[in-house]
Amino acid sequence: MNIIKNLQWRYAVKKYSDEQVSEDKIDEIIEAINLTASSCGIQPYRLFVITNPEVRQRLGEGSFNAQIHASSHLLVFAGFNEITTDYITEYVEMMEQQRNLEKGGLKILEDTLIGYFSTHTPGQNVIWSDKQAYIGLGTALIAAAELKVDATPMEGFDPKLFDEVLGLSEKGLHASVILSLGYRDAENDYLASAPKARLPINEFSTKIN
Repeated sequence: MNIIKNLQWRYAVKKYSDEQVSEDKIDEIIEAINLTASSCGIQPYRLFVITNPEVRQRLGEGSFNAQIHASSHLLVFAGFNEITTDYITEYVEMMEQQRNLEKGGLKILEDTLIGYFSTHTPGQNVIWSDKQAYIGLGTALIAAAELKVDATPMEGFDPKLFDEVLGLSEKGLHASVILSLGYRDAENDYLASAPKARLPINEFSTKIN
């Protein structure tokens, strides 16, 4: 399978070249993230794609991850702080329209979701949204590998700084996880030629028949 070969090729790049990723490839990665799974299907996070060098330099202040500012593109996955009734209603209405259903055709789903999230605390909403953002991150890594675009997922950033610089709090969002995209500097990245180290499959996985 090509996907296995591409994932064997993939690694978390430590040093990027100056080569820029084409917008066509970036758009494919964004679309893949948009198409990925999310619990209840309601996509409780948003994606910010940042190329502005001044913004990225500011976002990288105090972080040991130079990839924040030294790659081609930076993706910021920003989770919802709250899952509101209004959001659920609007999202379900969109689903009805896209599936050519009558208004109210998904009323049972809407009521179920509203009832479910009404029992969540703000902290539970944040954790739940972060978990969904990580599903999108996984899809982004696979999509990038398929396109032979290098990527580095990162938690080593200042979320409060990201929230401030990108105005996320005002949007009801918070920075969950970030991903740099670009092309490896193979001559200067000490991991570029290192063999991938993973557990043997029979130690990593267990089949229960």
